[in-house]
Formats: sequence, C-alpha cells, structure tokens
Amino acid sequence: MGIIYQIFPNLEKLAPELIKCTGQTVQMVAVSGIISFFFGLFFGSLLIVTKKGGILECVPVYNVIDKAIDILRSIPFLILLFLLIPMSRAIVGTSLGVEGAYVPLIFGTVPFFSRQIETAIAEVDPGLIEASEAMGFSPIEIIFSVYLRESIPGIARVSMITLISLIGLTTMAGAVGAGGVGDFAIRYGYQLHQRDTIWISVIITLIMVSIVQIIGNIIIKNTKH
Repeated sequence: MGIIYQIFPNLEKLAPELIKCTGQTVQMVAVSGIISFFFGLFFGSLLIVTKKGGILECVPVYNVIDKAIDILRSIPFLILLFLLIPMSRAIVGTSLGVEGAYVPLIFGTVPFFSRQIETAIAEVDPGLIEASEAMGFSPIEIIFSVYLRESIPGIARVSMITLISLIGLTTMAGAVGAGGVGDFAIRYGYQLHQRDTIWISVIITLIMVSIVQIIGNIIIKNTKH
C-alpha cells in the first residue's frame, strides 16, 4: 500500500469518501439500469410489433414512440438534468443526491436502449415469425417466445453497451451534485486541485466498465446458438 499512497498521496485520507462515492455510483447504475432495462425492452418491442408490417401494426403508435425517442435522444444529458428537476421532485421527492439522479438517468438511458433493442430484435429471422403465426401463436407469445428469446445474445450485447454508457452518465450527474465518482472527482480533483484524485476516479470508472464488459461477454458467449 505504501507505493500506492506515494502515487496517490490523497488516497489514504480520502479512502472512506471514495468508497462511499463508488457505492453511490453503483447504486445509481443498478437502480437506473434495472428500470431502464424493462422500459427499454417494452418500448423497443413495441416499436417492432407496431411498425408497418408488424404483428400488431399500428403506425400512429409507432410514429409517436419513434419521434419521442428521437427527441429525447437529441437533448444533451446535462440539459436534461436541469429540465427534469420538477419531475424528479414530483416522483422521488428531491432533485438532489443519488435519488434525484434516477429520473434524468432513466430518461437519458431508455431512448438509447429502446433503439438498441429495436435493432437487436429486428435481426430475428422473419421466417420464424411467419412459422409462429402459422402455428397459432398469439402476438404476446411471439414477442416472448420468438422475438425476445431469439434475441438474447443481441439484447445482452446492447445491454452491455447501454450499461457502459450509463456509467458515463452517472459521472456527469455527479458533476452537478448527484454524488458518485464524478462528484468525487469534481470536489477533490478539480475544486481542491488534487490531481491524483482525478486519476483515482478514472481508474475506478475503468474498473467498473471492465467488469461490465467481462460479464456481458460471458453472457453473450453462453447465449449464442
């Protein structure tokens, strides 16, 4: 540990705070990621089945969701953070801290993930859909038994990409007081000019990203047909 403290002289006294902030980042990623996963699956699947030629074709519904996703994706996340302050207060009771970051993190992630899910599901062989319809499968059965089941490797891949993106969003949320590793880097690295804490924050973030990539690659490998 002596060598580590020589490289990062502020680590020893800031270790408890770093652990706390790392936990906050994990909490933000976990809660926002789980909620975004289910919303993304729902809207991504809805885009596929309601598009022209889909098993539940409804072009007006498709157009509304498609345009809403495009609009939300075009808003920079930092602007979204401030734009959703009233909604955060209404839903979670605060716009500050870890809890206050959930709403903008979800709004910033769901549109991206929904589009990724749409792309993953679109890769399913149309012949399987036709065969399922010929066998009398209901639309719900086709969605779960064919679209989602056959897309598991693709869903795992886009989930890994989205989770890595979400980690990046949490650092931006931390820059405006949401806590986490981003907040740690701003408070100690930028405001107090402790450059080693910035590098510590970068290393922690890289470790998180690496863990996500390793787990994601294992899931993808084990779910490929």
